[in-house]
Amino acid sequence: MKTRTWQFLVGAGMLCVLATGASARDLTFTGFGGASSERVSKAMLQPYTKKTGIKITEAAYDGGISQMRLMVDSGNVTWDLVDVEGQDLYRGCEEGLYETIDVKSLIDTNDFVPSALGSPCGVGWSSWATVLAYNSDKIKNPPTSWADFFDLKKYPGKRGLRQGPQLTLEIALMADGVKADDVYKVLSTKEGVDRAFKKLDTIKSSIQWWTSGAQPQQWLAGGDVALTAAYNGRVTVAHNQGQPLAHIWNGQIYTYDYFVIVKGSPKKEEALALMKYMLSPEALAAQAKLIPYGPASKKAMAMLEPERVAEFPTAPNNLTNAVATSNEFWAEHLEDLTERFNAWAAQ
Repeated sequence: MKTRTWQFLVGAGMLCVLATGASARDLTFTGFGGASSERVSKAMLQPYTKKTGIKITEAAYDGGISQMRLMVDSGNVTWDLVDVEGQDLYRGCEEGLYETIDVKSLIDTNDFVPSALGSPCGVGWSSWATVLAYNSDKIKNPPTSWADFFDLKKYPGKRGLRQGPQLTLEIALMADGVKADDVYKVLSTKEGVDRAFKKLDTIKSSIQWWTSGAQPQQWLAGGDVALTAAYNGRVTVAHNQGQPLAHIWNGQIYTYDYFVIVKGSPKKEEALALMKYMLSPEALAAQAKLIPYGPASKKAMAMLEPERVAEFPTAPNNLTNAVATSNEFWAEHLEDLTERFNAWAAQ
């Protein structure tokens, strides 16, 4: 009896040590790195630490839910508040990878655009877009559409695309003449998917696949690609830093990023407090001044200069022939289309 009691006490003691170690670590925010995370750090995380004294560890990843799935399955959760793309909000919430949250306790839901709401697992906070970018020093006759992107005679050279089916298949269909409003209607059919891959075949040997948001700008500046798909905010930041980079809005594919808390986070309450701060109109406006990704808060938008608002994907003049990403479509089809994409790319 004494032995069993001793074993129990030792085991309980070890659990206490482990729990104390987990809770003793700093609150961790995980974003997409590069200019995207830099603006979050400067406009949100650093001011929050200055205000509260709470230290925040910053981590970066390339998106997806695989790392969070491993954390939750193993019970070793080392991320707390995470920035995720729309389809990963839906997929992760369905799999139980995120904590459910009381959205109304964090924000005034009437102040946020509808696209930012609707999930019990996260809140949308920032709009961004994939656009066609080019080097204005090297190209004097700018492209005007994704059809130009696929025209290797008019614009010789390599093409940059994000590795994977998402964004790539939408671009291929628009280049093949599908209207922006019909992209997901067409892509929802087998014939539409076949059509997208057939279009990609026409430039397959000229494609360079990028996996991080920093690569397109680097490739354009270095002359590695003639044209590339890129994130609008990063192209604008590079341009403002003196690089001869530009982009067009025609055919842009826009969406929102969302904040979630990883299921089992030992810092859930601290993460909720940080999320509430980051979703305030003041914080959302501050980050938008550093990079042109539009805040989901109407009050935040009202705090910004018209010149800055005009640079957002969601500015009225930029929405002509724009594609609103279907998070529902990609949550349902990402796995099977990724399998087909990988098989196609390997051929």
